[in-house]
Amino acid sequence: MNFEFSDEQEMLRKMVRSFVDKEILPYMKEWDENGGFDPKLFKRLADLNLMGVCIPETYGGSGMDYNSLAIVCEELERGDTAFRTAVSVHTGLNSLTLLQWGTEEQKRKYLVPQAKGEKIGAFGLTEPGAGSDVASLSTTASKDGDDYVLNGSKTWISLCDLADHFIVFAYTDKEKLHHGISAFIVERTMPGFSSKAIKGKLGIRSGNTGELFFDQVRVPKENLLGNEGDGFKIAMSALDNGRFTVAAGAVGLILACLEESVKYSHERKTFGKEIGRHQLVQQMIAHMEAGLQMSRLLVYRVGELKNQGKRNTRETSLAKWQACDFANKAADDAVQIHGAYGYSSEYPVERFLRNSKAPVIYEGTREIHTIMQAEYVLGYRQDKLLSHPLPAWPFETIKESV
Repeated sequence: MNFEFSDEQEMLRKMVRSFVDKEILPYMKEWDENGGFDPKLFKRLADLNLMGVCIPETYGGSGMDYNSLAIVCEELERGDTAFRTAVSVHTGLNSLTLLQWGTEEQKRKYLVPQAKGEKIGAFGLTEPGAGSDVASLSTTASKDGDDYVLNGSKTWISLCDLADHFIVFAYTDKEKLHHGISAFIVERTMPGFSSKAIKGKLGIRSGNTGELFFDQVRVPKENLLGNEGDGFKIAMSALDNGRFTVAAGAVGLILACLEESVKYSHERKTFGKEIGRHQLVQQMIAHMEAGLQMSRLLVYRVGELKNQGKRNTRETSLAKWQACDFANKAADDAVQIHGAYGYSSEYPVERFLRNSKAPVIYEGTREIHTIMQAEYVLGYRQDKLLSHPLPAWPFETIKESV
């Protein structure tokens, strides 16, 4: 197993880190307090070819491997979770799902402009009464001639007010439960669609999160993703990609906690010496470093499985669970190391702690992933080969077939 990054990947890391240092960190405190960042940053990310990192060049992307996406997510979350979330949703949940399940016409119409950063994609699965229990969703899609008519709502949707395209899940046959869920590509401009941001979040305050509403929204049959009844499979495969990016972002948050804690441990002195000389502070620093390295190994293992075109649901679940838990603990320890100062916005660690909680909940709570891992070990859960696997890297086969 090769643990070395390629020259291209190292250049990518340096580029994203420079972008974060120059265009995110100097303004992050203000954006967090004001509850939003400048949407023009999407244009800057697009200029750097970061909106379609692991999308084949054939479809407007950079054609880089899946671990390159992990690098981007890690470095963006080192700046703030909101920016990693934007790429997670746009690329991980939406664009990769289109690449995996979309028809050629759907890819040309929706994936290409998203990979180029000309349009923004989002993902609509969660509802007020349906989170971990996907079968409890209430949004419906009724066939009417050449259209489907969508009615219902979604909540906790990232990029709710900013995205142009949404992959939305609705029941086409409630009696079939999971097998009656279908997926649709919905455009913001479709009549009857509306969105509303959620205010008062604990963390990720600079990110746009909210609700989607569907009031007799007519969606042409050409916008059905996959076949009727494929929605649950599509959602679960999308979560494999989304969870991968969340885990990679958690690595970046651990890194941010570690960097700030090391810096403060050298600056702050108590009892006549740097606090970094105190063993209990060293213990917290050591735990951050261990969490950083273990999480990276789990994340990049998943990336390599994706590169090989292998199913990775089990490995992704473990990486997401552990990396997010490590990040939450690292943020808590970072506040502790900063003492009373860690409880104020004068230092970024209080923002890290607030931001660290959401990833422990979304895209599978830690409890869901705990159950999944136990069921794999006990033999109660087994993964089958996907009918629509994510393309392996490099993407020559796609280039040759188009």
